[in-house]
Amino acid sequence: MSIPRVLTVAGSDSGGGAGIQADLKTMLALGVHGMSVITAVTAQNSVGVQGAWELPVAAVRAQYRSVVDDIGVQAVKTGMLASAELVEAVAELISGTDAPAVVDPVGVSKHGDSLLAASALDSVRTKLLPVATVATPNLDEVIQLTGVRVESEDGLRRAAAAVLEYGPRWVLIKGGHLSGDAVDLLTDGSAEHWLRSPRHDNRHTHGTGCTLASAIASGLAKGLPVPEAAHAAKAYVTGAIAAGFALGAGIGPVDHGWRFRA
Repeated sequence: MSIPRVLTVAGSDSGGGAGIQADLKTMLALGVHGMSVITAVTAQNSVGVQGAWELPVAAVRAQYRSVVDDIGVQAVKTGMLASAELVEAVAELISGTDAPAVVDPVGVSKHGDSLLAASALDSVRTKLLPVATVATPNLDEVIQLTGVRVESEDGLRRAAAAVLEYGPRWVLIKGGHLSGDAVDLLTDGSAEHWLRSPRHDNRHTHGTGCTLASAIASGLAKGLPVPEAAHAAKAYVTGAIAAGFALGAGIGPVDHGWRFRA
């Protein structure tokens, strides 16, 4: 039997905690074959992003076609897309691929550095979100995309409804920035799944969003329904956060290999 294959379309994190590097580590840990389309290169470490350079649309399209046309995919995951041109090109590629797509609408880094041009937000809303099987915005990205500000767990439903207006089949609103338990809401507008875990007292959480989206994509590639893939991904990410470790002078990464050391 062929191993499930997942393609990540995202930026490179030179520090190894997020982006393409986090995606591929997650996929390896979860037993799928990870492949990559690099959209941008960042100079990035534990304290921030020192520079970012997006790749030409032609280079992104060529990478995608090279992988999909020969190897094939069972799921696609998107992360940093940087510009409107890249967002629209990737949305077009996904729409022509017969595989579920997990869209992590990356807007800012863990350190608050912008990773998406303001001019690209409308393209995310009108081109990328409509082709998403699951969209996974955090609360800052919800504000960017919809203007909805969530101050408490009760606001997660309102945020989800606002994102669903743009057309993804499911949305997972990540409530990690709220106080109390780490709670996320997964919904398709009718069914609701509350993903809740204890909050770990660990500041080393770089790469959390990339890791969650990649874990969901890995589950979908294995044939799991969206709710089951999300629950499994939440459990994996919770363990990775608990095992996060110091690296450099700032915020360290989650531990993608925690299950190998548990």
